[in-house]
Parts: sequence; structure tokens; C-alpha cells
Amino acid sequence: MKDFLSIYDCSTEQLDELLRFSTGLKNLYKAGGDDLCLSGKVIAMLFEKPSLRTRISFHVAMTDLGGSAIYVKPEDIGGIGKREPVKDIARVLSRYVDGIMARTFEHETITELAKFAAVPVINALTDWSHPCQAMADVLTIKEHLGRLDGVKVAYVGDGNNVARSLAFASAKLGMEMVIASPAGYELDAESIDKANQILADSVRQTNNPQAAVDGADIIYTDTWVSMGQEEHKQERCAAFEGFQVNAELVKLAPDAKIMHCLPAHRGLEITDEVAESPNSIIFDQSENRLHFQRALLKKLLS
Repeated sequence: MKDFLSIYDCSTEQLDELLRFSTGLKNLYKAGGDDLCLSGKVIAMLFEKPSLRTRISFHVAMTDLGGSAIYVKPEDIGGIGKREPVKDIARVLSRYVDGIMARTFEHETITELAKFAAVPVINALTDWSHPCQAMADVLTIKEHLGRLDGVKVAYVGDGNNVARSLAFASAKLGMEMVIASPAGYELDAESIDKANQILADSVRQTNNPQAAVDGADIIYTDTWVSMGQEEHKQERCAAFEGFQVNAELVKLAPDAKIMHCLPAHRGLEITDEVAESPNSIIFDQSENRLHFQRALLKKLLS
């Protein structure tokens, strides 16, 4: 395992190992211990999109393991692939640092970085995939439900990068996922087919949020308007009318845990009442970004 670009690229055994590492390191650090396995190591963090959780959690994780992180803003390098080719950035950084973490728009940017870099490359988000988020989510589900096998995840919202990564994770780890999106905003058929080739009937698509939520163990939502889609906010909000995770929808699965990868637009995809409810585990999944990424960095860089 040289890079971490997409959950689809990982085996079930690799994902299970990362979850075990995450739990072990989380317990170690919660107990006041440490593991300085990356002492003297440096990671470059490249960002095309603004970030709160990704930047802070990766920086803290790297520091926890004894290493250091360099934050690289788009303007610092004139934009990834604009001032100079992606392949040149990859080869130059490989001479300076021990790993590259990138948060980009185009998924091809991260795959090209990995192709030409001599050091591990981590996908911290692209428009196509958000594997670190999905694995932190899986860790959170396992902590709260005590299992993954047979867990039903109802994802209500846009068929975006998070939905795709969760679909692949569900197929690899034995969960069932039903994605409820309005017509025209579904997860693409190719991704659903890929997931179901891994595990038959693990992922289904519907335009009915009530049907998706029925019997769910997890109700998950995400923003209707991702970064770069702001000019389409009005039309997207109109299209997603009826897909809000609110008290009425949650009544169909009253014991389900509520998840959101944040940032949340309260009053749009989720109500404040549901986000703050006793069943909400939103901030547990946010915290677990740190614990999963700490394990991932140890796996790839140590």
C-alpha cells in the first residue's frame, strides 16, 4: 500500500487493518501515551480548497506521531498544475518530504501526483472521492454499533464524492447502503455497479428518502451545495426540497444514528434539532478524522 487515493483501490484486508490501527492509536493517545514513529518525517499538505477539519486533523496527527507538516496554499505554488505541471510538483516534493497529502478539485490531479511521486500520496478530498472521510465514518459506525456487517446506511442527499466513497466502503466491509437523491443528482450508475460487483446488492439508489430511511441503522447527509457549486445554490436547494433530514424523516428510524461530514448548513440538508439530538454522532465522526488519519500516516510513512 504505497498511496491512499480511493477506497475502491484498497482491499478489505487493508481497510480492516487501518481500522484496527485507528482504534489502537486512539486508545493509546486517549490514555496519555504516544507513538513517535514518524520522528523526523515531513509531509507536504497541498490545498486547492479551503479546509478546517482536513488541515487541522492531518497537522495534529502528523505532530502526534513526532513528525511535522508544511501547509501549501494554492497561491504558494501558483495553483497545482498551473504554474508548473503536476508531475514536476510531484517529483520536486519527493526530494524534500516524506509524503504528500492533497485536497484538490480534479481527481486526476491526485492520481497524477501519485504516479510521479516517489513518496506516498494521500487523497484528502477530490470532487470524485473522499476516502479519509468515509473511513472515519466507518470507524465511528463500528464504535457506536459494535459491528459493520449488515449495518444499513441511509444516505439522503447529493450523490457526491462522500456518497461514492461510502458506497465503496459499504461494499468492501459488508454494509448495506441506500442512497436517496432527487432525479438528476443520483450517484452515477458506474460507481453503484462497481460497488455491487464487490458485494452483490450492497448499494441501491432511490428517489424516495422515506423508503431509504425505513429500517436504517445510520441516517447520513451532506451539503447540497459543495465548494465550487455556489452559483447553482438556488436551483440545487429547489431540487432537494423534500430531502431534508428533519424530525419527521427521522421518525421512520427513531433509533438510527445521525451523521454528517460537515460543514453543515442547518436549515437546509439537516435541521438544527436533528443535528443536536441525542442520536447525533456528527462530532464523533469529526473527531475520528484525526484518529483514522493518524493510523493512515503511520501505515504509509513509518
